[in-house]
Amino acid sequence: MTDDHRLRGLGAAPSDDLLRALHARYADRLYRFVLRLSGDLPLAQDVVQETLLRAWRHPEVMARGEDQVRPWLYTVARNLVIDEMRSARRSRELTTGDPPEGAQADGSRSVLDSWLVADALTGLSDEHRAVVVGAYYRGRSVRELAAELGVPAGTVKSRLHYALRAMRLALQEKGVTS
Repeated sequence: MTDDHRLRGLGAAPSDDLLRALHARYADRLYRFVLRLSGDLPLAQDVVQETLLRAWRHPEVMARGEDQVRPWLYTVARNLVIDEMRSARRSRELTTGDPPEGAQADGSRSVLDSWLVADALTGLSDEHRAVVVGAYYRGRSVRELAAELGVPAGTVKSRLHYALRAMRLALQEKGVTS
């Protein structure tokens, strides 16, 4: 049985066969038609789906025959495109090719951590603080720090060791675990 016979024979009650026959016969042509009208791929898919659904809901249209079914489908599709283009939603929504920004981590944890470290730094002696700040915040090497501070490299290493040890103890006293 051809699609045309199925369309005419199933005019009394909507069925899955009718919808399949409609889709097989008209979906591609309607899609190209709507795509030319709108230039919008997702809209074209939606309009074709809605057009075929409306035809399925009105089986009396399918009973009319090919010469009346095709113009009815194209008219429904055209009207759906026009309705969509005129809709308030369409005029107020802006589409973009860029996805929205992803979720960003809460920065409060890092702020609190930096406060704890700054507080621990203030508990150090000036010599120890200078070595820690120079090495970790300014990115200086042991040799550069030794030249800057006018002390031997071994002294810089020793101060760095004892400063980090004192900071670790101060942070543990505040409840920060290693």
